[in-house]
This record gives sequence, C-alpha cells and structure tokens, in this order.
Amino acid sequence: MCGTCGCGQPEPAKIRKPGELVHEHHHDHAHDHAHDHSHNHEHKAGREISLELEIMQKNSLLAERNRGFFEAKGISAINMVSSPGSGKTTILERTIKEAGITGKLFVIEGDQQTLLDADRIEKAGAPVIQINTGNGCHLDAQMINSAVKKLNVPNGALLMIENVGNLVCPALFDLGESKRVVIISVTEGEDKPLKYPNMLASSHLCLINKSDLLPYVEFDVDKFKEYALRINHHLEFITLSAKTGEGFSDWLDWIKKDR
Repeated sequence: MCGTCGCGQPEPAKIRKPGELVHEHHHDHAHDHAHDHSHNHEHKAGREISLELEIMQKNSLLAERNRGFFEAKGISAINMVSSPGSGKTTILERTIKEAGITGKLFVIEGDQQTLLDADRIEKAGAPVIQINTGNGCHLDAQMINSAVKKLNVPNGALLMIENVGNLVCPALFDLGESKRVVIISVTEGEDKPLKYPNMLASSHLCLINKSDLLPYVEFDVDKFKEYALRINHHLEFITLSAKTGEGFSDWLDWIKKDR
C-alpha cells in the first residue's frame, strides 16, 4: 500500500484556488534523539499493517459521510483516475466547454505539485480547487471533504474530481464519489487491466483516450476490452479523442445519464 511508495506520512495537503498564495513556514531544527532498534522486523511489520488498516477504515468512514452529503444535495461526483499523461485534464477542459451545464460544473484538481492543471480548468470556465498532495500519491476522503466546503458546491451540481496520476493507490481510497472513471490512453498498451486490476475492478466506466493515434500505435482495442472484462464484467467503455472530439458525444451523454 502507500507505505511502500513514499506517501505513508505525506506532508499536509495544500488546498487552494488558482492565484491564491500559500504562505509556508518552514522549521529547521536539529534533533538529537535516541533510537531504539531492538524491535524485530516482524513486530515492525505488524505495526505497519495495523496503521494501514486504521487509515483505510478512517478513510472509508469519511467517504460514506461525503457520499451522504452528495446524495442529500443532489451532487453527482465523478472520480477520474489514470496514469500520468493519459489526458484527464484535456478531457475535463473539453467537457467543461461542451457539456452545456455552465454554473453547475465544479472541479477538484489533485496533483503532487503546482497549480498548472487548475489554471487550465479555470480558463476553460469552471470553478476549481487545487489539492497539492506533496509526497502523497492519491487523494483521500478528508481532502475532498475540505475542498468541497471551500469550493462551495451548490445543490444539483456536477463535481469532477481529477485524481493524482497513479493507477495503484487511488484504487484503494474511496472518496465518496458517485462513479469512478478510469482513463487509459492508447499509447499505454492493452495489457494495463492485467497489470493494474484493482483500478479496473473499482471503476464504472473506462475512457479509451487518444483514439486519433490508433493508426500509429500497436493497441488492440478489442483485446484491451477482453482483458478489462475479465477483471470487471460490468465495466462500460467509450473510445474517444479529447483532441479531435471523436466519440466525445458518447461521453457527454454518459455524464448526463448519470445525473
């Protein structure tokens, strides 16, 4: 889990709007601690597993609270997950411009650093909050809870959550979303479902993006779907190109159907 990828004890997430300055106060202290290395590896491993279970249970509880809040306010929350570079932000930009629900589409951007994606979303025309996770490789339910309050999402809105680019840890963390959408680009290879089964198993829809590149890459769409359906036989698929707009109407129809 996260303890193996460097975000077991991440720095606090920064939640901010584009253009908002964050004043950070850093401490540089010299510490002289005595460390007891007498605990064996088995005891340490047991403590790590207990801590991971506690983190997961706490997140699940907060996710259920988020879900209840969304349902009470009629908010449709879509958690968009993928590896880096799949085209999540480009898909969101085009969705904002073409969905035809101005004033009712809000975005939470997750990234380890920078406000670059949030700036792009704001220019596309949607209210947005950026969550910078620092060393953390995923969003969690508490981050979403805090961001939604700051973003002040109204009743009946569509909330799009762009998770941190990672096909491992985000699969394990429920945010309280209504639906989870995994984006796979055709440049990644059709074996992604076999390599990252948890992400495919936990998703409702798979967007196969960058279809305009299919003539130039070795990506077998049918084989990809076959692998994915082995993992999750309820999974739906839409093949599209966020660049050219091919297949985009099917994606917009899916969003509206979900609402």
